[in-house]
Amino acid sequence: MRLLLTRHGQTTSNLTHALDTDAPGAELTTLGRQQAEELVGRLANEPIDALYVSTLRRARQTAAPLARERGLRPVVREGLRELSAGDLEMNRDAESVQLYLKTVMAWASGQTDLRMPGGETGEEALTRYDEVIEEIAGSGADGAAVVSHGAAIRTWAAARSRNVDAAYAARHPLENTHIVAMDGDPRRGWTVTHWGGQPVG
Repeated sequence: MRLLLTRHGQTTSNLTHALDTDAPGAELTTLGRQQAEELVGRLANEPIDALYVSTLRRARQTAAPLARERGLRPVVREGLRELSAGDLEMNRDAESVQLYLKTVMAWASGQTDLRMPGGETGEEALTRYDEVIEEIAGSGADGAAVVSHGAAIRTWAAARSRNVDAAYAARHPLENTHIVAMDGDPRRGWTVTHWGGQPVG
């Protein structure tokens, strides 16, 4: 099957670089809502049989135009939410942001026993994401759009794909509404074909 892991549109927290990971989370900005509408056209040629979204408000708002256009009912799943910032929640200083990114990229490289200060371990984070991906794969859909979050998508894709590692994910942040496209299934594994609109060799 084909997975289209899509980061949400721009939020007010993105503008301030805040580590906003708790529910319900920030809303989309005016630009974020425009990005959500434009996403419909960018995915026009993709076969999408299922639409799964995070519980956070920004993901549901981003998915709404696509759901309307395709006549799909978004399936909301807690497992797709952003990787918890724990004690760093809503911090925007460089030290906090660097610690957060260092921790999640360590998870992507296999150090899943590490715990975010006051938050979850990599094992806990990847397991909850795995469970939703397995549900999607078991749904019978040939193609699924998944509206989720930047750190969660990058970390899971690097940890679970055959051709992208943590170093690649660290060098390639995802812009708002950019997509990591993957082919495969949970048993045979996943291959990243595109990252943020660029083909992956």
